[in-house]
Amino acid sequence: MNELNDFLTHLLIERGLSPNSHEAYRRDLTSYRNHLDRRGIASFSDATRQDVQGFIAYLRRRGLAPSSIARHVSAVRIFHRFLIGEGLATADPTEHVRVPKQPRRLPVVLSREEIRTLLEQPDHTTSLGLRDRAILEFMYATGLRASELLDFRRPDLLFETGLARIFGKGGKERLVPVGRQAINVIRNYLHKVRPVLASSKSGELLFLNARGGRLSRMGLWKIMDTYVELAGLEKKVSPHTMRHSFATHLLEGGADLRAVQEMLGHVDIATTQIYTHVDREYLKDVYTRYHPRG
Repeated sequence: MNELNDFLTHLLIERGLSPNSHEAYRRDLTSYRNHLDRRGIASFSDATRQDVQGFIAYLRRRGLAPSSIARHVSAVRIFHRFLIGEGLATADPTEHVRVPKQPRRLPVVLSREEIRTLLEQPDHTTSLGLRDRAILEFMYATGLRASELLDFRRPDLLFETGLARIFGKGGKERLVPVGRQAINVIRNYLHKVRPVLASSKSGELLFLNARGGRLSRMGLWKIMDTYVELAGLEKKVSPHTMRHSFATHLLEGGADLRAVQEMLGHVDIATTQIYTHVDREYLKDVYTRYHPRG
């Protein structure tokens, strides 16, 4: 297991992986190690292409989705390339191994009207209602990931310039504009609510839970679920849906794809291009609805 520990340390220190990504690698590669143990293979360097294919077959038997299997295989492939780079192996057993094809699914996106309805749901007469409105406005205004929202610090919202300094995957920094409406709602939250919620464990976190600590992922999901239900939305909505909607509405409005890529913090523009497909669906819907022969 020394090679695996070295690799995980490499991911954490040299590649600056987030704790969530690091844990996913650890979990997937531990599963791979257990698979090799069952086949009597003591060293990672002794693994063959057949062993990797057997691992894929094992994951299929467990009923994992193609996306989860692809993630496992990606972790195994990167790990074996690390071993070769460190001189701990001479062959890559993942070479020519096919990853299961994943069905291409367009992300769930809320319409502008659905977003408006969702944002109107929090109760402005309560502290937590004001906080929740600020959270929803900020998510839609910036398109930040759930983890980025939970870790966002007060000093990183630059009110004077209307920008948010966001630290994304691998600690990469990007600047994203924040609209006036979101700025005003957050000012209100900072003035009326955050001082009431704040405690010794609050630090500089922007959004706090009812006990003054960091909001959890589950807490954020519950907030979303509450207002999605109140808004009567029938779509399957998650915190990431706000990010999808942010990107799609920008492109529908004519935003440049590379500008949207920068705001989302995508390394590869191909990741951002999924939203051009969503945009096409929107255009087809408009055409069907309004063209005389649509």
